[in-house]
Amino acid sequence: MPVRQPDTLERLIKGIVVLNGLHAVDHVLRGDFHWPIDDQSIGFIVVIASIYLVLGLGLIGYRRGTVGPRFWAGIGLGGLAFGWLSHFSPFTDQPVAVIFHAYHAPVMGGIAVALLILLMLVVLVATVQAFVYWGMAKSDGAKVLP
Repeated sequence: MPVRQPDTLERLIKGIVVLNGLHAVDHVLRGDFHWPIDDQSIGFIVVIASIYLVLGLGLIGYRRGTVGPRFWAGIGLGGLAFGWLSHFSPFTDQPVAVIFHAYHAPVMGGIAVALLILLMLVVLVATVQAFVYWGMAKSDGAKVLP
C-alpha cells in the first residue's frame, strides 16, 4: 500500500503541535506548573493533555481517512476561541503584557509573545485551509469525512 504524502493541512497541524509545545514550555517557565503538584498544576496538565490527545488522535484519523477537513475546521474554530479567551480577551488573567513582563529579559518575553502570536496565526491558517479543503470536497461531490 502506498504511503500518502502529508498535505498542507497536515503540515500545518504538525506545526501547531510544535508551537503549542513551545507555548506549554512558556507556561511552565512562567510558573503555571507547580511542584509538588497542586490544583493549578492539575488543571494545566489536563488542558495540555487534552489538546495533545485531540491533535494526536485527529492526525491519526486524518492519515487513516477516518476524519477529514470538517473535523479540523471545528477543532480550529475551538482552538481560536480557546486561544482568544486565554490570552487576548478582556477576561483573561494572562494577556500578552503579562506574558511579556513575566521574564526578566525583554528578549525572552518578546520570544514568548512572538511564539504565542505565531501559534495563533498558524491555527488561523490551518482553520482556513480546513474550510477550503472541506468546500473543495463538497463541490466535487465527494463524501465529506467528519
